[in-house]
Amino acid sequence: MTAQPAPRLTRLLEALLDVGTALDLRTVLRHIVDGAAELTGAGRAALVVADPGESGFAEIRSPGPGPVPETAPLLRVPIHVRDEEFGELRLAGRPGAAPFTVEDEQLLRVLATQAGVSIGNARLYETARQRERWIEGAAAVTTALLTEEGADDALTTVAERARLLAGASAGVILHPTAEGGMAIVTASTPDDPDGMVGATIAPGSPVLEQLLGGEPVFIDDSATDPRMTTHVRIRFGPSMMLPLRAGGRLIGTLALPRRRGGRPYTDLERLLATQFASQAALALVLADARRGRERLAVYEDRDRIARDLHDLVVQRLFATGMMLESTQRRPGADDVRDLLGRAVDELRSTVREVRTAILTLQQPPAGPPTGLRGRVLRETASAAARLGVAPSTHFRGAVDTRVPDRVADRLLSALRDALADASARPGVSRVEVTVEVPAPSPRGRDGVRLRVVDDGEGEGEGHDGGGTTVTWWAPLQGRVPVSRAGYPSPDRPAGGGTTMSEPTPSQAEGERDDEPDTPDVPHTTPSQAEGEREDDVEEKPEGP
Repeated sequence: MTAQPAPRLTRLLEALLDVGTALDLRTVLRHIVDGAAELTGAGRAALVVADPGESGFAEIRSPGPGPVPETAPLLRVPIHVRDEEFGELRLAGRPGAAPFTVEDEQLLRVLATQAGVSIGNARLYETARQRERWIEGAAAVTTALLTEEGADDALTTVAERARLLAGASAGVILHPTAEGGMAIVTASTPDDPDGMVGATIAPGSPVLEQLLGGEPVFIDDSATDPRMTTHVRIRFGPSMMLPLRAGGRLIGTLALPRRRGGRPYTDLERLLATQFASQAALALVLADARRGRERLAVYEDRDRIARDLHDLVVQRLFATGMMLESTQRRPGADDVRDLLGRAVDELRSTVREVRTAILTLQQPPAGPPTGLRGRVLRETASAAARLGVAPSTHFRGAVDTRVPDRVADRLLSALRDALADASARPGVSRVEVTVEVPAPSPRGRDGVRLRVVDDGEGEGEGHDGGGTTVTWWAPLQGRVPVSRAGYPSPDRPAGGGTTMSEPTPSQAEGERDDEPDTPDVPHTTPSQAEGEREDDVEEKPEGP
């Protein structure tokens, strides 16, 4: 040892104390570099990490007093952590360009030994902290998914939480497409998430093949990696693409890109993110199953209510109507007979309303309706907000089974037009929609008739404020008339108002099936007007 060993030993002990008491890895590395420079008097000290991906640091340098000549003496001392080389201490630039001594090297080796222990402890502490954060994040995601209602909200929750945990610039969820690729369906980013949603990974991409095989994909630079094909890749650098798999099924991919030039993901971060993705996938499946059970419970409850209405209410109403009809046929005063007739009509209308309610309850809570009845009910329900009143909907005959799909599509288009026109008329407080099949034409050909009646104020001369009736008819077989807006006719419905029709049964029936599908300009004939008035007389209920 050279002269004055006590001061250097004191500085060594102080350096060891600084290095040994710190728990944050960056702080530990900074203390190591500063302590090495102070012990040796080097103008420059640096710790070069052997594996930057392991610690997240490539090199730590100490601020020196000035530039160091390239020919200055250099001292290197390795640092090992549990028999693995972590990095190397490099010192240069002693005062007066003097070379480093054996004593300098011995002091540095003592410091490097303690540094290895402190780095290992800091790693363990950082690993524990990161694991705790990811575990808490996964638990929070699971809790949120099992309490939220919508699937879109669930995906957004996963993307947002993963982005924050990983320190990423964006959290992205991709779903498989029908073409065999993957498309971004949800993006969480402080920049422009809308610019990312919709970007796709083409089928056959190497990245896609790895993800479909259940393997995570780790990318050092998304902008330059040839495996990346999306147009948003140029915005990002290091990235993780983690498959969301549950029960052997791939339900999506979680992508966590960082900005270009950002810090690479460490091995620990990759491991924790992969575990998070697995738990998030399981939580997504559980949340979807919960929503399915809730939908099933609602559907079962609706089915029970509909069954009770059909078995109890409709039967009683029908029996009451039969009793009133039998009373009406007995000899008595005309005013009593008229009163009973109105009561029977009200009961018939109530039976139709209850049946419509039963059909509405039997529709699945989610998804497109099945059958013409359900589609008509969906249209009238969606028009209620525009009309300011819920339309009353009635069905007569086997609407679901007898009306072909092509005819049903045209009928729905005519219904939408009629409801839109009704919403534009002032004073509408009541709208009735009736679909009837079979509705024979004057020539006896079976068809389907749509009638939309409202009590609004019509436009044009001669309108007496009695409301508007729009009628649409089409044959069940043969060419279907093109749906057009209603046309005024000189006929008046009962109580005044205006009748609109498109096209008349006579017109629709007289067209050849092989004619081109061109728009017709319908008109109302006296025979049609009589036929429509005859149809206004409701049939007696045949039974519940």
